[in-house]
Amino acid sequence: MAQPLLSIEQLSVAFRQQETERRVVNNLSLSIEAGETLALVGESGSGKSVTALSVLRLLPSPPVVYPQGDIRFHGESLLTASEQQLRGVRGNRIAMIFQEPMVSLNPLHNIERQLYEVLSLHRGMRREPARAEIITCLERVGIRQPALRLNDFPHQLSGGERQRVMIAMALLTRPELLIADEPTTALDVTVQAQILKLLSELRRELNMGLLFITHNLNIVKRLADNVAVMQNGECVERNNTLRLFSAPQHEYTRRLLDAEPAGDPVALKDSVAPLLEVNKLQVAFPIRRGLLKRVVGHHYAVKEISFTLRPGESLGLVGESGSGKSTTGLALLRLLPSQGEIIFDGQPLHNRNRKQMLTVRHRIQVVFQDPNSSLNPRLNVLQIIEEGLRVHQPGLSTAEREAQVKAVMQEVGLDPQTRHRYPAEFSGGQRQRIAIARALILKPELIVLDEPTSSLDRTVQAQVLALLKTLQERHRLAYIFISHDLQVVRSLCHQVVVLRQGEVVEQGNCRHIFNAPQAEYTRQLLTPG
Repeated sequence: MAQPLLSIEQLSVAFRQQETERRVVNNLSLSIEAGETLALVGESGSGKSVTALSVLRLLPSPPVVYPQGDIRFHGESLLTASEQQLRGVRGNRIAMIFQEPMVSLNPLHNIERQLYEVLSLHRGMRREPARAEIITCLERVGIRQPALRLNDFPHQLSGGERQRVMIAMALLTRPELLIADEPTTALDVTVQAQILKLLSELRRELNMGLLFITHNLNIVKRLADNVAVMQNGECVERNNTLRLFSAPQHEYTRRLLDAEPAGDPVALKDSVAPLLEVNKLQVAFPIRRGLLKRVVGHHYAVKEISFTLRPGESLGLVGESGSGKSTTGLALLRLLPSQGEIIFDGQPLHNRNRKQMLTVRHRIQVVFQDPNSSLNPRLNVLQIIEEGLRVHQPGLSTAEREAQVKAVMQEVGLDPQTRHRYPAEFSGGQRQRIAIARALILKPELIVLDEPTSSLDRTVQAQVLALLKTLQERHRLAYIFISHDLQVVRSLCHQVVVLRQGEVVEQGNCRHIFNAPQAEYTRQLLTPG
């Protein structure tokens, strides 16, 4: 019998600190054949990413140790391989798409330079043929007008565009095995479908094995041949995709399959004065050319958006990545210059400078898309969450602040005992919950939520949505909810604004638009091909 492409044999992974050893993966056995897609699913913190990083030995050792088991690629052990042998495998024969692209991309280099480096190192290509291949690959992963984006830096791309660049970077090496850790988390449904089609095509073309880590079970159903379900570091069920979805054996698997977003938005109270009024909001970025970088025009990222939002109401901003959703959120927070009117609780904000905004900052909070970038790695969780209290409620004692931190951590599903740990010690989903807790602790009236559930598995996502609804009902919170997950938007939002390339395609009552979309683009978002 032929050897599998990759085999993980009774693997255990642990974090060792002094005399204590904490196992995060226990006795795991998996295998992937050439041309096969294996999906690894489970809640955040279940050991999925640790397993993936262990394949290429990317975890720091110490503190990471491997008490038992082995990882074999074409029958050769990767756990006992030398650094020189691993360098020959990493990137060349096994490529990886990481979960958080803003951390993985170099902020000092433009996109072309970073992608060219991959082709130069791994395939020995020169710049001109490399440029043609880079443009083709960026086009295949859904970057519009890729030739014009080569000089862009990571901060000039949206979250979804950064993720697509990461996918292109991994695919350029034409690996035998691709490890994809939540590669479509930041992508809207249309681009997600495009990426899944591309991965399927490349798998056939290159006979490539694919280890696909995700919490999105709809993707698993469409892409994977086999599925392994992880819980608390152990594999609780392995099965063919069709059989697992039609007849799950383990109780935990059944719970995952039943955790799709559902329910209706919180009932609105009687009509009251708007909390937020937005009139003809526009955001334009200057286009500079020539040696002196003179302004030759403007790129309109957002064009004439208008809406009103009442206390206790949620508005969803949906559309493809790069459509202006996050830019709109930043403009409303006065973190980006804009034109048009922004009126909050009767007070005009559009003419206020940074200092003048301080008086309302505690009333308007934000949860950013990428928690790994928005959390300070040098502060522990207690310090991160209490930071707002220190600024806006300086009269509180240390004990009072800590009590509030413990309470809000419990509300978002975090163990208060972990408050002295640092962000790096948490999974991606847990870090997002820390970011949500930081926003909630000031009890704001309006929260801008920029993809707050995109990195959460479905079970935790359901908990967070239930929490957001409970808080909304209790405190009459208003939400601006930026998302590409339309099921989540439908469950939470009363209004929806559909954006495409900065322009409003359709807006109105959420239920009406979902049941009878008028615009062709909205129909595409709701029923991707």
